[in-house]
Amino acid sequence: MDLTGLLAAHPVIDGHNDLLWTAREEAAYDFSRLDVGAGGTPTHTDLPRMRAGGMGAQFWSVYVPTRLTGDAAVSATLEQVDAARMLTSRYADQLAWATTADEVEDAWATDRMASLAGAEGGHSIGCSLGTLRQLHELGVRYLTLTHNANTPWADSATDAPVAGGLTAFGREVVREMNRIGMMVDLSHVSADTMRAALETTEAPVIFSHSSARAVTDSPRNAPDDVLEATARGGGVCMVTFVPKFVNAACAEAHRELVAAAAADGIPEADGVRFAAFERAWVPDHPQPTATLADVVAHVEHVREVAGIDHVGLGGDYDGVETLPAGLEDVSTYPALLAALAERGWSSGDLARLTCRNTLRVMREVESVARDLQAVRGPSLARIEDLDGPPAAHP
Repeated sequence: MDLTGLLAAHPVIDGHNDLLWTAREEAAYDFSRLDVGAGGTPTHTDLPRMRAGGMGAQFWSVYVPTRLTGDAAVSATLEQVDAARMLTSRYADQLAWATTADEVEDAWATDRMASLAGAEGGHSIGCSLGTLRQLHELGVRYLTLTHNANTPWADSATDAPVAGGLTAFGREVVREMNRIGMMVDLSHVSADTMRAALETTEAPVIFSHSSARAVTDSPRNAPDDVLEATARGGGVCMVTFVPKFVNAACAEAHRELVAAAAADGIPEADGVRFAAFERAWVPDHPQPTATLADVVAHVEHVREVAGIDHVGLGGDYDGVETLPAGLEDVSTYPALLAALAERGWSSGDLARLTCRNTLRVMREVESVARDLQAVRGPSLARIEDLDGPPAAHP
């Protein structure tokens, strides 16, 4: 199979990349210090390697940690969106800002890769639907409902459940996202939150960077019933490459880490203290290695359960320290496609995986938004009205 030709016609749209937070921490967003246009950066991501990987579009995560809440989380998210725009402008000969499926394909017509933005965690909206709408106005095209900790209106996969999924306000967040045309991202949320969002949504959902729980037992992965419901709604699960989500030994090592931290009174949801504990723990506890074959197993399982029209890719490059052998940076997507081709995937199958499924979901979300805006205006709901006074919030 001619993978070079396939990727020229159907380049990879990746659902999740954390380069921007790395740029914030390592270079204060100074892309003359972290010149991703020149290549050879210490990151997993730079433009030459994106080209080598056959990439056509990247959803840059405008992530901020859950230790930031309220206005601090909102302002840091705005700085991340600003960084995405600065990155795109600095390398305008290679990147084009995009907010719609058509704009992604317009970028390809000018031989550029599309830059898109997704917000990783509902804490980024500060419990405000007005803030949600303004993030959309700035170009953010998905919101992950939680990160590693619960929000006041949604349970995370890696925190103790409080809401039992989504609160009444959480369901209103989903409905308003449908109305404005922002994709609902169910990575990081608990299985009950996944199910509640799927019951509520009027548009297809995405998993921007999750794999299959039946293959690797991690709370960050999607159970089969959720994959089936995602497919019924027209959504897509973008399989991630994170070792502890794709390899059983890596997942078990992470469970041991979580248990050890909990014994010291440090929950996984406490990002700062948990990260410090992990840094001290890992040197004395060698970590297993994941491989490209592990990712192949997840891609094939999602295809088997959800169908070929509902699988995509979300590597989580620059969001993790280590990656599977064979998928070390953004130049390696062709190796994954070659492995799938060897297992009988056709060029049409691979085109769906790389970009066609994601473009279809984007277009369907855009269409639903147009229809909903014709019949209802902006939601003025407040969390205190739907979920009770702030003291009652988890």
